[in-house]
Amino acid sequence: MTSKDKIYTRENLVKQAVAWKQQGQRLVFTNGCFDILHLGHVDYLEKARALGDKLVVGVNTDASVSRLKGPSRPLQDELSRARIMASLLFTDAIVLFDEETPYELIKSIMPDILVKGDDYTVENIVGHDIVLQNGGEVKTIALVKGYSTSNVVAKISKQLKE
Repeated sequence: MTSKDKIYTRENLVKQAVAWKQQGQRLVFTNGCFDILHLGHVDYLEKARALGDKLVVGVNTDASVSRLKGPSRPLQDELSRARIMASLLFTDAIVLFDEETPYELIKSIMPDILVKGDDYTVENIVGHDIVLQNGGEVKTIALVKGYSTSNVVAKISKQLKE
C-alpha cells in the first residue's frame, strides 16, 4: 500500500467506512488544514488513532483554507497536504473537504469517535451533535504547548527578515 492508496474521495470513503464498521472496527475522525506538519500534529494524531481502530482525517481544500486563514494560506497545496497526512503510519484514510466545516462529511461517515484538540470544548466541536445522537463519543486531546502552524510561520518569517 502506498500513501496515495489512503487518499479517498468522499464517496469511496463512505463505502470504506461501512466496510470497516461491518468488520467491527471503531472509526475515529478528526480534521484540519495541516498546512505545515509539526510535532503538535503528530502527537495529536497519534493520540487520536489510539482511541479506535481506524483514523480518518478530513483535510481542508486549498479554497477552504484560504477562506479560514486568509489569502496567504495555504502554504502547501491540498494534494501535497493530503499525501503528507497519508504517509503517516497512524492515519488510515484521508479525505479532502471544501465546505466551511466537515459537518456533512462527519454525517456521511458517522464516526464512532470524533476528536479535536483541547482548545475546543465538546459543545464547540462541529458534528458533536450527530455523533452523540448516534451513540458515538466526542473527545478532546491535550495539545502540545507552543506548537502551531501559525507559530512556525511566524518563526520562519522572523528569521527571513534577520
